[in-house]
Amino acid sequence: MVGFPFYWMLVSSLKPLQEILMNPSNLLLDLGRISLTAYTQVLFEHGFLRYLLNSAFISLATVLLTLVLATLGGYAVTRLGFRGKKTLSGGILAIYMLPAIVLVIPLYVLLTKLGLHDSLPALVMVYLAQTLPVALYMLRSYFLTLPVELEYAAMIDGCTRLQIIRRIILPLAAPALASVALYTFMIAWNEFLFAFMLLDTPEKFTLSRGVVQLAESVHLSKQLVMAASVMTTVPIMVLFLMFERFLIQGLTKGAVKG
Repeated sequence: MVGFPFYWMLVSSLKPLQEILMNPSNLLLDLGRISLTAYTQVLFEHGFLRYLLNSAFISLATVLLTLVLATLGGYAVTRLGFRGKKTLSGGILAIYMLPAIVLVIPLYVLLTKLGLHDSLPALVMVYLAQTLPVALYMLRSYFLTLPVELEYAAMIDGCTRLQIIRRIILPLAAPALASVALYTFMIAWNEFLFAFMLLDTPEKFTLSRGVVQLAESVHLSKQLVMAASVMTTVPIMVLFLMFERFLIQGLTKGAVKG
């Protein structure tokens, strides 16, 4: 039952338009009559190739920045001593006490005054602010499970903190980094609210923003909306299935100490 909406969406996007109009209740797909017309129209006639590139740029940039900052921040919180460490550790997730809808208007006003409205880099910064707290929390919990003795041995051999992170922490924390990357990519790829509020130029739309614009075009066939929805959903499904075990391992590592 969970997969039925996706099945219906996929079948509707692959059927010829005439067949959908003549028998819309038919949920079976004739493999000999598969049509990719909806996908070609969506990609090349309605700008979704550009939307796809925009979403890929925003998602990958958010993942990269989140991994770098969360790795350095998580390591600092677990290994270094500084004033306000406990407060910082306890307040990492405080940003999630406020729903995203509350932050839209202040962010819109701020970015407009800074001249960053209708800008893809601005959207990356917004997504970074959304994903970084959870990423810090996940990596902090994982770093606490790593043996600090390995780092002491590396320091005796003359390694700096950055060399320790690169040569010891990153290889050992690969499952946690993969789970953080997947979580961050999913958030940035699927996010709609901020993309809707901050982007006005069609050439800068993300996939989620483009699907809504396509759905609002009443003169277009819903077959195109289904094809666009499949294109938005499939990359996330593939990535999740490929890295599911890393996501589970990264989320549960360090949850129980014994």
